[in-house]
Amino acid sequence: MTHVTPVILCGGSGTRLWPLSRTGFPKQFLVLSGDGSGQSLFQQAIERINAIGNPGIELDSTLIVTNEEHRFLALDQLRELKGVKATLLLESSGRNTAPALTLAALQARSDNDPILVVIPADQTVKNSKAFTKALQDCIAVVDADRTNQTIAILGITPTAPETGYGYIRRKASAGINQEYVVEGFVEKPEVKTAKTYLENGNYLWNSGMFVLRASTWLAALKEFRPDIFSATETAWVSRAIDQTSNAEFDIAFVRPAREFFSSIPSESIDYAVIEKCAGSKYTVKMVELDAGWNDLGAWDAVWQVGKQDDQGNVTSGDTMITDSKNSLVHASSRLVSAVGVENLIIVETADAVLVADRQKSQDVKHIVKRLETQKREEKNLHQKVSRPWGWYDSIDQGDRFKVKRIQVNPGASLSLQMHHHRAEHWIVVRGVAEITNGDQIITLTENQSTYIPQGQTHRLANPGKTPLEIIEVQSGGYLGEDDIVRLEDVYGRS
Repeated sequence: MTHVTPVILCGGSGTRLWPLSRTGFPKQFLVLSGDGSGQSLFQQAIERINAIGNPGIELDSTLIVTNEEHRFLALDQLRELKGVKATLLLESSGRNTAPALTLAALQARSDNDPILVVIPADQTVKNSKAFTKALQDCIAVVDADRTNQTIAILGITPTAPETGYGYIRRKASAGINQEYVVEGFVEKPEVKTAKTYLENGNYLWNSGMFVLRASTWLAALKEFRPDIFSATETAWVSRAIDQTSNAEFDIAFVRPAREFFSSIPSESIDYAVIEKCAGSKYTVKMVELDAGWNDLGAWDAVWQVGKQDDQGNVTSGDTMITDSKNSLVHASSRLVSAVGVENLIIVETADAVLVADRQKSQDVKHIVKRLETQKREEKNLHQKVSRPWGWYDSIDQGDRFKVKRIQVNPGASLSLQMHHHRAEHWIVVRGVAEITNGDQIITLTENQSTYIPQGQTHRLANPGKTPLEIIEVQSGGYLGEDDIVRLEDVYGRS
């Protein structure tokens, strides 16, 4: 029996899919593939990787490496999957994929040194059976090496001279599991070079999916990048652990020490280890994958995998188009119409609209960079924002005021908090509210309200069995989301 631990790398921000993907709600948690399942890319990745088990492969609990800020998004989406057993390894800041895999290897190494199957959370695959078979072949390649010095990767059969991917150069002859020895890696090429790779036949796209033993990764990292190994292990030794579980749901949270985590060098798996293996004692082998893979790296890729009509258009939401071709139109909150357009990307959300040439959709990153430079909130959050206790929707704002619609789930509670720069009025429109307002604890029902002065300690809770909904009116000189001082919090944010 071969012990395998699935690993999902879920730390990306997906800036090229703005305005749908944002820092606070990145692309892996979006429903984008158009396969009709209604599942996010993250949920698809969880189910896809857990399908590789068979009578000879025993799967352990899935390890998910994600950002601390996204843990409740991951938790909510995991709850929608049946029979979930997972451990969330929470990064306090993004340090790229090499530290992320190191966390997973450190977590897994005590369990009989399993084989790690490592995939990103933000890709799509059309042929799931071919994907499963390719990963099982990778597992067989790694399991056959008793020296624990083999790393297997998936190479994607190229379908075009793509300049947005790195390439794997393989030997021409295959082994017994249809694996190829990797001779080297090449960076994203120019169009002319990419065409020669396609004609050559021995160059494949690098998918960012790896299969290797936990001990192999740790040993190779210690050899090639001891600084990453040492810094990550230091943060790991001082980790904190807590559990969320019931009869159908079992999730553990592991938090490496925040005070050490930020000092870990930021580097990718490829640059830190994989590309350094050539000429070393470690062998990298590749299994080819031809399964309709796409990493959805830009809106053009979303158009490619979407369900196209007779004119090549892909639509989502309340849309109405005429005399248009080869375009993607996505509506989130209102009717979006298009007339006489071709090769366009049109994406509408409640607070932002993107219109782009489909061939230049990669350049959306420049808009995101400008939003960041100007410190605009549209980079980070949608108008409607999910929180562990429910959600809020910013419905209006002006000079010195902001209006929010807030829903609190049954039995949930916001943190005990205060604000330095704003006061708040709360009006209950549905349900029952238990409100801490300074030294008082009061209960309000529909049409009742309270006022919370600037600097006053307060908390909002829902003691009922139905959702609580309130209207919050903020007033003050600064109304940013970072003006929250949390004193107590059941979600570990204080």
